[in-house]
Amino acid sequence: MATILRTPEERFVGLPGFPWEARYLQWRGMRVHYLDEGPKTAPACLCLHGEPTWSYLYRRMVAPLLAAGARVLAPDLLGFGRSDKPEDEATYSFDFHRALLLDLVERLDLRHITLVVQDWGGLLGLTLPMEAPERYARLLVMNTALGTGDAPLSDGFVAWRAFVNKNPDLACGKLLKRACPHLNDEEAAAYDAPFPDVRYKAGVRRFPNLVPDRPDAPGAALSRKAREWWRNDWRGESFMAVGARDPVLGPPVMNELRKIIRGCPEPFVVAQGGHFLQEWGDQVVRAAHARWSGTT
Repeated sequence: MATILRTPEERFVGLPGFPWEARYLQWRGMRVHYLDEGPKTAPACLCLHGEPTWSYLYRRMVAPLLAAGARVLAPDLLGFGRSDKPEDEATYSFDFHRALLLDLVERLDLRHITLVVQDWGGLLGLTLPMEAPERYARLLVMNTALGTGDAPLSDGFVAWRAFVNKNPDLACGKLLKRACPHLNDEEAAAYDAPFPDVRYKAGVRRFPNLVPDRPDAPGAALSRKAREWWRNDWRGESFMAVGARDPVLGPPVMNELRKIIRGCPEPFVVAQGGHFLQEWGDQVVRAAHARWSGTT
């Protein structure tokens, strides 16, 4: 039987700026962690993280989203955060991660969803609304893309994938500190908390190699279907925020994505922001709600 690792709870004690209660559900025999804050009857904000982060990435956005009257949910993908971590890299696939997210939306019966996505949160999350469009009302999209497999991968991404493949014990906290210089040492260390040692990082190692890089790659056809859905069938409100200092998924990539999201306005550009734009998330939330409330 494949080994399923579980990070000891004591590694998550006292993380700075992260006071929220841990909640869990069982999925395919594994424990999945998620945040669920705010009134259960309020419109849901579903916040999806990417590589190599977890729900801690959203801590600067949770409070302002709650203050705006939302119910805020932020799951940890399997292999990340407080969720269980299969040790076998072959467990992780595009469909594996996506199936978890689809089941979570159904199981929690989320409605009036604002989908909040970045990095792999977008590669996966942007394929969800077409399956149940009546559940989704808004999109807040940051530094991500669709993995359609019919466009060449950028040199920056190819270099990143090679770097991860050469560094199986990826130093997540060091990476976040370099990308987000305003983090203090304790905040950076919180990104290492899920991973006591290299065995826990199978999901981290796997993600760069799951990005569809050819038309027949797993997830590519589904992403092309999603591209057409966003172009032709999306009827909700959208807001795009871009970290200008992201070398891989920065303004050029995001402007291309904007072209396929029906009705998406000009992006809100955070000049000092990098790839992990949630670390500048309080200003992103304020700008999004100003747009949606008609005060800009």
